[in-house]
Amino acid sequence: MQLMTVVLPHLEELAKKGGEEGRKKISQYTRWLTIALAILQSTFMTSAMKQSGVFYDTSIWFQLYAIIALVAGTLFLMWLGEQISDKGIGNGVSLIIFIGIVLRYPQYVAETYSTASSGGLSLLNLVLFILITIAIIIGIIFMYQGQRRVPVQQARRVVGRKMFAGRSTYIPLRLNNAGVISIIFAISILLLPQQALGWFTGHSGAAAPAYQALFTVPFLNWHVGFPTNVAALAEIISVYFAPGAALYNITYFLLVVIFTFFYSSIVLNTRDVADNLKKTGAFIPGIRPGQPTVDYLNKILIRLTTAAAIFLGILAVAPNVLERGLNVTTIYLGSTSLLIVVGVALDTISQIEARLAMRDYRGFIKR
Repeated sequence: MQLMTVVLPHLEELAKKGGEEGRKKISQYTRWLTIALAILQSTFMTSAMKQSGVFYDTSIWFQLYAIIALVAGTLFLMWLGEQISDKGIGNGVSLIIFIGIVLRYPQYVAETYSTASSGGLSLLNLVLFILITIAIIIGIIFMYQGQRRVPVQQARRVVGRKMFAGRSTYIPLRLNNAGVISIIFAISILLLPQQALGWFTGHSGAAAPAYQALFTVPFLNWHVGFPTNVAALAEIISVYFAPGAALYNITYFLLVVIFTFFYSSIVLNTRDVADNLKKTGAFIPGIRPGQPTVDYLNKILIRLTTAAAIFLGILAVAPNVLERGLNVTTIYLGSTSLLIVVGVALDTISQIEARLAMRDYRGFIKR
């Protein structure tokens, strides 16, 4: 919906000028889009389960019943998330996802302890894995809380016979504007070709090597050629773009960097920021209003986004590298899972602190 708000003029007008009514309208559109995506995804899921023999009844009516059940469960979770957001603390949907991720960690710890006790995992590798994980979590915290404060000076104002002196404030430019979205986009693009070819070949791509070899790279053991059918193309993709492969990690890193720049430019429109400063009579010290302000903000944003993109790219490939390098296969630390867990935890803590401060302030006023 954020992307569609930028693309579709109607949604952009609702977001900027619609006020509370516009936000309600966009929320309604989001619910309908959620239902459409739930129907689409549940259809593919039930088709896959039907082909793999999960269903005891292979009739179309049983598949339709399963689709309705999945969509109903999605709608219930969406309603529950909205109730938590309205009457509780934090973002409801994010908290539900947070709980679903955290509930897996006790099982991971138990499996890791069992593997280490039986001698299947080196103690040194486990200690290194824990230390690297702690360093990654600390980096994510700095990434979420880091910001560049651009100073802003308010001009003097004359209201009636009174003159109000200008005051100094700042624009907080976040270090990580893309959040987890860039990693989700990148992994979707990476998995889409293999998934699509799996539909044509009937499996994930273990096909006969039916392609015409053009040349071979001996030290990398790469056989470069032109595939003669879909099955051969599926095999090539499943080998060279398998999760954890070198080409997969390189492509994953580059896609995360690209989508981080793309999404950051959508989330923060420097042109709108400069226009709002100009309308309110505010300015950045030493920078002229208008296009110079836009250029100055763009220069800062590019530096911030570059640091965030490199960190998110490293974070995206880190779980695969750690799993292969340290042979720790009992703990799955997905990059999206870590970002969601740390981000939701920080957001919830900040809202709890705000509620506590508000309660103390009200108590002070009553006394």
